[in-house]
Amino acid sequence: MTEKRPLGLPSARLIAIAATAGILAGAVAVYVTNMGSGNAGDVAGGACEGAVKRAATVSELAKGEVAAMSGVDRPRLIGNLVFKDATKGDGAPDLTMADFAGKTVLLNLWATWCVPCREEMPALNTLQHEMGSAGFEVVAINIDTGSDQKPRTFLTDTGVDALGFYRDSSMGVFNALKKEGLAFGLPVSLLLDDKGCLIGSMNGPAEWASEDAKTLITGVKGG
Repeated sequence: MTEKRPLGLPSARLIAIAATAGILAGAVAVYVTNMGSGNAGDVAGGACEGAVKRAATVSELAKGEVAAMSGVDRPRLIGNLVFKDATKGDGAPDLTMADFAGKTVLLNLWATWCVPCREEMPALNTLQHEMGSAGFEVVAINIDTGSDQKPRTFLTDTGVDALGFYRDSSMGVFNALKKEGLAFGLPVSLLLDDKGCLIGSMNGPAEWASEDAKTLITGVKGG
């Protein structure tokens, strides 16, 4: 079988990306263990009881360019994430995932210093252009520390125009996901159903503009 190289990058570069993303073999082993335990957050039941079927759909449809996405065994609410809409200035109210209720969400954490993040942002932008709707949104949260200027300039220079400019300069969002065993580096992407329940998770980059990605989103989105 021919070895697949994500995003068509040479093998030497993939090694560097894997190190940046935190998906080397040891991290993957810990990640699988944590995801299987269901110890972090609210596990399946209550609000997330109906998400089990969607999580299974994630596992069925995560193929090809998005094969690293895994459906979770026990869906749970991801409610402790706080960030800002940076387009509204310093006085903007905090946002949480509750603000996206009713939408299936592809939540992505990125930073300008993360090379694989920079490479996948245009693809996330394309996915939002083509599939963004009342029932689905790509929520890409930038976690650069400091001012908004550097990430804002990056988005402008790369033509990313469909994504909201969401920010958390404290890195609190990343640290919260790390505590829950969901983030080992950047980028990290989560799939949440329309009730805010976690149904899929991955560390590392993916080709989000691919047909594989669109098939996955079509299969799991609500509405």
